[in-house]
Amino acid sequence: MRQALAVAQQAEQLDEVPVGALIVCENKLLGSAYNQPISSNDPSAHAEMLAIRHAAQQQKNYRLSRATLYVTLEPCMMCAGAMLHARIERLVFGAYDFKTGVVGGCVDWLVHEKQQHKIRVQGGVLEEECSLLLKNFFARKRQEKINNAT
Repeated sequence: MRQALAVAQQAEQLDEVPVGALIVCENKLLGSAYNQPISSNDPSAHAEMLAIRHAAQQQKNYRLSRATLYVTLEPCMMCAGAMLHARIERLVFGAYDFKTGVVGGCVDWLVHEKQQHKIRVQGGVLEEECSLLLKNFFARKRQEKINNAT
């Protein structure tokens, strides 16, 4: 998770929402990415989506059935859907997202009993550090908005 936090800080330096993700399989890093929807003009360019794409391309397989996804923020519905389609084995995330998270923060969609593929989930890993990175980013953005308005 510390590596995912370091990747998230790269997003913050580019003025993107600081979320970082890593895909690991058998102690090998398959994919790493940070949020890029603003710079890429792509609403699907979430850290998880990009990391999954990188890992699948590296593996030359759209299935990542033995992989673990580490991400600093609880995944949204889009990212969780991609994880299910990729058959990610395990998800480890930091901060809960009480607005759009689908692994307990807002709803429990990813672990819903009707999901055909089951992903093992561990949430709240380095939660305080992950949450603080996001809170500080948004506090800075709000202050910039106030400063620009005056």
